Amino acid sequence: MKKNIKMILSYDGSRFFGWEHQPNTDMTIQGKLENVLTAMLEGENGGQEVKGLTVIGAGRTDAGVHARAMTANVILDTDKSCDEIMEYMNHYLPDDISINKVTEASPHFHSRYNAKGKTYRYTCWYGASKPVFDRKYVSVLDKKPDVDRMRKAAEYIVGMHDFKSFCGNPKMKKSTVRIVDQIKIEESGNYIRMYFHGNGFLQNMVRIMTGTLLMVGFGQKEPEDIPSIIEGKNRQLAGFTAEAKGLTLMKVDYD
Repeated sequence: MKKNIKMILSYDGSRFFGWEHQPNTDMTIQGKLENVLTAMLEGENGGQEVKGLTVIGAGRTDAGVHARAMTANVILDTDKSCDEIMEYMNHYLPDDISINKVTEASPHFHSRYNAKGKTYRYTCWYGASKPVFDRKYVSVLDKKPDVDRMRKAAEYIVGMHDFKSFCGNPKMKKSTVRIVDQIKIEESGNYIRMYFHGNGFLQNMVRIMTGTLLMVGFGQKEPEDIPSIIEGKNRQLAGFTAEAKGLTLMKVDYD
């Protein structure tokens, strides 16, 4: 019986080449999920080969990026219950991928097309010592940036804009207009955490926004430069692309 299975999963992206299939490697999140599910179905079918199984993710996280609550869906022809599917996947997936919830969705549910918003968190750390136990999940800064300047710059980013200057794909042909409706910057001890919420994000967009805000924080750009960076629609105007390991997808919103 065919079912549209919806999954909420977490993963440590450190050793993976991102979400999406890549040529010449099976070290992608999508690839690992599909391999385990294919083996599950073939086991049910007495070893008969299963082809064409595709797990659809709510977003295509880059190599090294993590997720606390990615949403995905897949069409499965199985008699297993949602609990049995979850148990099987967690048994055979590597320890850096966890399936946290499995439910049966409506036949028309699509994890990417139906997503209404996403929350990403970027974590930075500064200090004389080293964040030994968080080293794979934070970007280490040489010194503390001026967070008040960063917050002022963030106010200019919030809204509906053409974010072409913050897109890492120079060959992007689709619309680069997006809505970023909230940027929150929090300090806790030696940690600086930036939360970005919007209706969708371009390739490398959160990491480029982070790099731009950090340049403002270090006095290399002014908060008031942000409008001209946006209006210029030129990647060279924005800041550097912050490293992947500091970025985590926190949540995907649906109606």
